[in-house]
Amino acid sequence: MAGSEETNPLAKLRHDLRTPINHILGFSELLGEDLADRGIKDLDDLGKVQHAARQLLGLIETRLSDATFSGLTYQEASPASDYKKVAVPLDSAAPEYTEHLSTLSGRILVVDDQPENREVLVKRLARQGHQTAEAENGLQALEMMAAGTFDLVLLDVMMPEMDGYTALGRMKADPALRHIPVIMISALGEIESVVRCIETGAEDFLPKPFNPTLLRARIGASLEKKSFHDQELAYLRQIEETQQRLEDELQEAAKYVTSILPPPMEEPFPITWTYDPSTELGGDSFGYHWIDDTHFAIYLLDVCGHGVGAALLSVAAINVLRSGSLKGVDFLDPGQVLAGLNEAFQMERHNNMYFTIWYGVYHVPTRSLHYAAGGHPPAILLNPASGTDRIQPLECTGMLIGAMPDMRYDSASILIPENGRLFVYCDGAYEIKRPDGTMISYDDDFLPFLEKNGRSKTLPDDVLKWIRTIHTGKDLDDDYSFFAVDFPA
Repeated sequence: MAGSEETNPLAKLRHDLRTPINHILGFSELLGEDLADRGIKDLDDLGKVQHAARQLLGLIETRLSDATFSGLTYQEASPASDYKKVAVPLDSAAPEYTEHLSTLSGRILVVDDQPENREVLVKRLARQGHQTAEAENGLQALEMMAAGTFDLVLLDVMMPEMDGYTALGRMKADPALRHIPVIMISALGEIESVVRCIETGAEDFLPKPFNPTLLRARIGASLEKKSFHDQELAYLRQIEETQQRLEDELQEAAKYVTSILPPPMEEPFPITWTYDPSTELGGDSFGYHWIDDTHFAIYLLDVCGHGVGAALLSVAAINVLRSGSLKGVDFLDPGQVLAGLNEAFQMERHNNMYFTIWYGVYHVPTRSLHYAAGGHPPAILLNPASGTDRIQPLECTGMLIGAMPDMRYDSASILIPENGRLFVYCDGAYEIKRPDGTMISYDDDFLPFLEKNGRSKTLPDDVLKWIRTIHTGKDLDDDYSFFAVDFPA
């Protein structure tokens, strides 16, 4: 005789017999609570009604169980005196008529095909401080949930048109509804039904008739879980909004950092460049400008790290160079410039951040280039003096900027040959990892590439494309800055 309520006639009989008894229990309990609220203490008659109803429910469970009929045997009902021997389930213990409102109130959808069942539940939920809505089957419940907002669904199992199992399955398959907690309600007592509901996604299962205290507790637990879920969603939306705002601000900041870079120039000599930060805000920056009518400054700096802090420091240093605002410093002397920067940007005053720099001053009448470096890779001169282009690193060592005070920086000089070409770049142009984790070689890979392709008008882009074929990741590990200066004949 075992089976679900839909296929087991005995289970359906138990359901049909229990339903009117549950109505009697539910309404009598509500009546008792109303009387208790009015100060009426003598509720013995109501207690007798409820006790008899529970005895009948107990008889239905024991006398009409699947086990009783499994051997096709049936024992006649005992005399009325035996009713007292029927155990009353704990869930059906007589309630204390004391009002306890839920700590959380919510909007609850009650789904049951029996109007009396809905009425009992709605009245009890109202006493607990909840707002309610009613649906008579699963299909109507889904339509109401799609049109409104609910914090909890009390869903009956057996209903026409669409039963509770089907409605629960559709809810949990719908991204817009799956977060709503569901408590299944039914006169079913089979463990298989409870397991099926929980496995489908129900938060809990309540048998009829309802123990008011248990009902209140499980509704409260479900509403608390829903409240926590709503808070998590609100926090997530807040985080997403904050993240989007920060991304927008970072994009604006990145536009500003790029906007202060000098435009490529053609006269009196061409300068081309490429800048590609590894994150929204990089730590590289560069520039060039006329100091006076005959001296032209060229410089590139690389701040440790990436992000807002690195970008702010690079912008501050570049603006100092552009404005010539280092007190007592001769900007025609690269060594003095680096020493002045080192004193102005000591790392303990700038969040322990430092930078490297190459700084040069080109004197047009004499074609001489004076330069100095602070922890930076050497600039490279493409020298055609011998008739064949040869690369010549312009070595000049010096401590990185900001590490130690009172540092001395030496300058070096070189005459620029006719049609010479100068390359200034950051270490992100050659510190590139191969897929196997090894680094490309500065001497055996990077310098030969520059020598071979040094006359390309698009060399800054060519180098970037080349290292991207080696580093197969989406983004480079470091910022990329590279510019080329073509000196005339």
